[in-house]
Amino acid sequence: MNNFFVDESLRQGDCYYITGTDYNHIANVLRMKSGDTFLVSNNGQSHLCKIENIDCECVKAKIIEENYQNTQLPVKIYLFQGLPKSDKMELIIQKCVELGVYSIIPVEMSRCVVTLDDKKKKSKTARWQAIAESAAKQSKCSIIPEIGQVMSYKQALQKAKELDLILVPYENERGMSATKDALEKIKSGMSVGIFIGPEGGFDEKEINSAEEIGGHRISLGKRILRTETAAITAVGMCMLHIEMNVDGENI
Repeated sequence: MNNFFVDESLRQGDCYYITGTDYNHIANVLRMKSGDTFLVSNNGQSHLCKIENIDCECVKAKIIEENYQNTQLPVKIYLFQGLPKSDKMELIIQKCVELGVYSIIPVEMSRCVVTLDDKKKKSKTARWQAIAESAAKQSKCSIIPEIGQVMSYKQALQKAKELDLILVPYENERGMSATKDALEKIKSGMSVGIFIGPEGGFDEKEINSAEEIGGHRISLGKRILRTETAAITAVGMCMLHIEMNVDGENI
């Protein structure tokens, strides 16, 4: 079933009046007709709607079931991703949005190969946000995860201080037992930050700085993972633990 993120201002009573690019997609790309159903998502909820009428510039869709499904995790996962080379960031965003991440913040770290000027940062962020929206639609998310502005590592640490739990995949003498202990700290309604290093990994000073603000070193297994694999694995681990063990009824 198709999912559209529609501003609440387009709602009148129990109907949405959809125009613009979403209208074009419904009417001309998908060629949907009266009686067809789709999801409308906003404010963290998805409503099941049925098309009542399509004219030359507007789709009128009636809500037939409010809050039809809630696909959001009961925990907000923030991914602090060290800027990778090439188009790896696009893959990371796509897959981590599918896994339920709440926000992704690109971070300039000491071993990043990539450097972006202000103009490139702005254009990259806009493209990354579009990729997040596309992935959210495809995976039936109830929200579009925000792709933050590119931050310095110091700024990222300041942001992470606001969160309830900080996880840092890195060499860890305790192995997976440390990962298990850290994941068990996650409760419904919490915010969790995950720091992933770039291709060159973390500088030891960066790890120490993360630990100084309460970051927990964890392991992602015995193998050495590429940065994009590490990001997807870490978010996937959290998602699986949350889905299996964390009660979201009270959020």
